[in-house]
Amino acid sequence: MELEAILDVMGCKTRRDIINLLTDEPRFVSEISKELEVGQKAIIEHLRAMEELGLLSSSFQKIERGRPRKYYDISQDIQIQIFIGPGAIKMNVVGQEFSDLHAIAGKIRMGETEVVEELENLIQRYDDGKKYAEQLLAEVKVHKGTQSQKSKDQ
Repeated sequence: MELEAILDVMGCKTRRDIINLLTDEPRFVSEISKELEVGQKAIIEHLRAMEELGLLSSSFQKIERGRPRKYYDISQDIQIQIFIGPGAIKMNVVGQEFSDLHAIAGKIRMGETEVVEELENLIQRYDDGKKYAEQLLAEVKVHKGTQSQKSKDQ
């Protein structure tokens, strides 16, 4: 998720209000519209933009009568760091490492239980990533040790 896109989406007060509502629980369009006193068409457009960016996820839930409702939920934790000082401005997004895991957690909160295979695959990817990181660390330590020994020999 790119910082510019996040800042663009979050620059709109209505979108920030929607996100704030969704921190409590997943909601469907008419609930959001009623709570914020904003038309449903506008809410749908805001939700679409945030879902396309990956800030929100959606899923359908069956109700007793009528057709299933589409609920929206925050898809992942996102932390934005902004530093502004004389001669410098730094901005970055922190915590994207676990976005897939957060998306699965959102599905589970919405009542989906068909996520076992998806979770197993994700765990395997994390295990593979950990093994690769450990391999890189070992290589760096060997390289550092070799350089340190060369310095002592000189």
